[in-house]
Amino acid sequence: MSQLPTPSPDALAHSRQVHEAIASTVVAEGGFLSFARYMEMALYAPGLGYYAAGARKFGAAGDFVTAPEMTPLFGQALAAQIAQVMALSARAVIEVGAGSGRLAADLLLALEQLGSLPDSYAILDLSPDLRERQRETIAAAAPHLLSRVVWLDRLPETFSGVVVANELLDALPAHLVVWDEDAIRERGVALDADGRFTWNERPATGALLAAAHEIADETGTGGAYLSEISLAARAWSAEWGKILQQGMLLLIDYGFPRHEFYHPQRRQGTLMCHYRHHAHPDPFYLPGLQDLTVHVDFTAIIAAAHGAGLDLLGYTNQGQFLLNCGVLDHLAKIPADTADYFRASAATAKLTMPHEMGELFKVIAIGRGIDEALIGFSRGDQSRRL
Repeated sequence: MSQLPTPSPDALAHSRQVHEAIASTVVAEGGFLSFARYMEMALYAPGLGYYAAGARKFGAAGDFVTAPEMTPLFGQALAAQIAQVMALSARAVIEVGAGSGRLAADLLLALEQLGSLPDSYAILDLSPDLRERQRETIAAAAPHLLSRVVWLDRLPETFSGVVVANELLDALPAHLVVWDEDAIRERGVALDADGRFTWNERPATGALLAAAHEIADETGTGGAYLSEISLAARAWSAEWGKILQQGMLLLIDYGFPRHEFYHPQRRQGTLMCHYRHHAHPDPFYLPGLQDLTVHVDFTAIIAAAHGAGLDLLGYTNQGQFLLNCGVLDHLAKIPADTADYFRASAATAKLTMPHEMGELFKVIAIGRGIDEALIGFSRGDQSRRL
């Protein structure tokens, strides 16, 4: 990993703390830790995990750039879809995993322009540092709307309105599974003789084994095939069946329908790590300083939600969704032949073109009590592929 940027001494010390905390848990668990638990601790351990500590993650100074960081046109396009569903349910929004707060600020301003401001814009994010950054971002961009924003510590008991999550599901903990000709094994984390993290395997059991059998039966997966199963993402989606009374979950992330996710050509899975704008495959490198992600099995997401009583309202790629929601109309409002226009045009191309983010990123809408066709899926709906 010598090609990656060198962290500061303070960052290295922090990573050692994270390593020690996880290593202690490996020992406490008898020498084997599921990768889902490793991922959970590396990302979310209070005060230690990547998303729970104070390092800057988003934007040019961070480890990666998300769509809202590229251009406000992303939020302006989403606002059209959110306004439609709020009019059919309730004037309330919850954003889960709000990052820097850029999307929240852009959505509030765009919804104000549409005359569709939510009575409440709630953000669910457990990191105190990210909460403070979100507050600062919204206060700088839309100070007159900050009073509408509240921060939640947990999911509400009931909710009507719109739930937005951009690049949330990919960061939920996932198990690693190996399908062989004669067995299904769970790949987890152990310690070598020097106390470093290493891989180990054990027979898969319980819900993980059942999910792995289901995937194998549907896709023919087998023969030294390694991939991920996110039981956490399934559970998160199903939980909204108890909460959502009327409205929509709008989930945006990179991933595939099941038959594409577990494709024979994807035999080593989709696990990827992000550190200082470098992508690499080693999850044991600098724990606590890098993001860990897996692609989303969107078939599993809708199956879990449907089993909890929710409906599939639409599924398509990000490019088609943004075009349906009028992103080019918003781009056309920027004066041509200006630096702002050229920047916005380049960002729009990156968000919508198939060879960029337009095809890899998908948008899925799941809801209850919404009978009207959604504008974001008016053309190019791919629900049949799930």
